[in-house]
Amino acid sequence: MYQIVLASSSPRRKELLERIGVTFTIDPSTSEEIITDTDPAKVVLSLSKQKALDVAKRYDNALIIGADTIVSKEEQILGKPKDREDAFRMLKLLEGDTHQAYTGVTVINKQGQEYKEYSFYSSSDVSFYPMTDKEIYSYIDSKEPMDKAGAYGIQGKSAVFIKEIKGDYNTIVGLPVAMLYQTLLSEGIDLLHD
Repeated sequence: MYQIVLASSSPRRKELLERIGVTFTIDPSTSEEIITDTDPAKVVLSLSKQKALDVAKRYDNALIIGADTIVSKEEQILGKPKDREDAFRMLKLLEGDTHQAYTGVTVINKQGQEYKEYSFYSSSDVSFYPMTDKEIYSYIDSKEPMDKAGAYGIQGKSAVFIKEIKGDYNTIVGLPVAMLYQTLLSEGIDLLHD
């Protein structure tokens, strides 16, 4: 039986793991995120690994899950907005068009001083309907965009602006749980029954 640790304080990731029946504890990474690339896939893989490795230092025997999500539009990485105007800039860029959401996942299986690492990423296309400036500011005023990559939460109030998604919805929310489960299962680790 593994002790499973989610290296994130994201309520969305917590909810996704709970929804599939995983028993886990939450112990968020406190390390500073270091970005050394501009390729969205490489960025989310690197950040998820940084988080998982940081938390793995605190455990002897555990399965640590690190994850990171970013939004990318035309080679531009959109993280969490710094302020109201930054959120507006991001949403203005996304409205009426298609962009990509990437989530990288790194799992560290630590047993004593030995550990194995499993990393993967998933991306999904998200298309927004056109939005007026008034709609954008109204959404920003709800405060929902301020702690989310790309300044929106697909599972929240921005759902009324989503025209179409191609790919895994859970990737956009923040944790592709099916890919996580299947990847670990292929390595002999059953998240639900070990």
